[in-house]
Parts: sequence; C-alpha cells; structure tokens
Amino acid sequence: MGHFQEFEDEYLETLFDFHEKCPGERVRNGALAKYLSVSPASTTEMIQRLATNGYVEYVPYKGALLTEKGLERGQMIKRRHRLTEVLLELLPFDGDVHETACRLEHAFDDDLEVCISILLGNPKFDPSGKAIPPPRDIIAEKISQRSDIKSAFNLKEGESGEIILILSTSSDQQVLNTLGITSGSIISNSNGLQFNNFNIDMSDEMSKRIIVRS
Repeated sequence: MGHFQEFEDEYLETLFDFHEKCPGERVRNGALAKYLSVSPASTTEMIQRLATNGYVEYVPYKGALLTEKGLERGQMIKRRHRLTEVLLELLPFDGDVHETACRLEHAFDDDLEVCISILLGNPKFDPSGKAIPPPRDIIAEKISQRSDIKSAFNLKEGESGEIILILSTSSDQQVLNTLGITSGSIISNSNGLQFNNFNIDMSDEMSKRIIVRS
C-alpha cells in the first residue's frame, strides 16, 4: 500500500470517529485539521481528493460527510485498528498500543483480518471498551467458515479443543509447561476448563491467550 493511500485512510478513519459520535453530521475541515494535527490547507486538499474519489460528500464552508463507500472504508480501517489493539494487549508488548495499532492497521489485507478475527474469537470490544465495528459480509462469511478455531475462553460447555497457539509471556509459558499444557494438548470445558480430567485454575485473560482447534 502506498503512503498516499495510508494518508487517505487516516482521514477516512478520523471521519468515521466523528461519525460514531455524531452520525450524519458534517465535519468541518478545521476540526479535521486540529484532530490530525495538520494544516487546514492540506486537509482541504485531501478532502477534495476524497470527494473526487467518491469517499466523501464535500460542501465548502460546511464540511465533509462520508458517502456509503467512504463509510465502509472508514469502518474497515477502524475495525482493523481496534482488532490490533486487542491483539497487542494479549501479547507481551510494552510499547504504545495505540500508536503501534495506527501503523499496523495499514498492513492488513482481508486474509489477515480474517485470521486475526478468528484467533481473537471475533471480539466485540477493544481494550478501552469501545465497540469494534462488525466485519464486512465477505469477512464475516470467511470467519463463520472457520468456527473451529477459537480461544480456550470461548469453549462452550462440553466442548474440547487441541491447543494450536499460546500467546503468553515467558513466565506464563513456564507455568503452563509445569502443568504439562503445551501446543498439542487437549483441554475441555466441563464446568470450567479442564486438562487431563482435572480442573485448571486459570484467569480469563490467560484462557483468551490460548488458541484451540475444536
């Protein structure tokens, strides 16, 4: 993806932020420029470009409004951003989650969005509690076709699964190794998580980091 496409997506994602707060209201260029910490002139130039490409409906001195095409694109970028934040919170990552998600969201394609959605159990909220926009129809269909992949946290009563991935810190890994829980192990949900027919005293956060194939 070119840098200019990334700039466009930043504007569309920002416009989607405004849309979430005030659906149907136009956003003035000055408000966008302030939000993005860029000059009003560059904002006007970008909004005009987005209007030409059919992403926004722009009325000078009144502001921009996302078209259906722009809304879909902005929502997609926002979904990928918030999914990335959920993933980074599960990893032993000590950097700035928001800033890193801003960079990584542009590296997504449809296949990676499907993969991350499945690994995370298609979460509904990001770490701050904000709703993660729903996937587009094509993504939702692909996710539904792989309902066998989920986190241990999402195992239903009576279900079991083979561990295929553990997203944990080294200390957590040591604890799991002590219990004999590794990739390839089978865990189940029978009135709580069990391994080798014994209940496992495991936090929800830890169980969310264990990915299984049911």
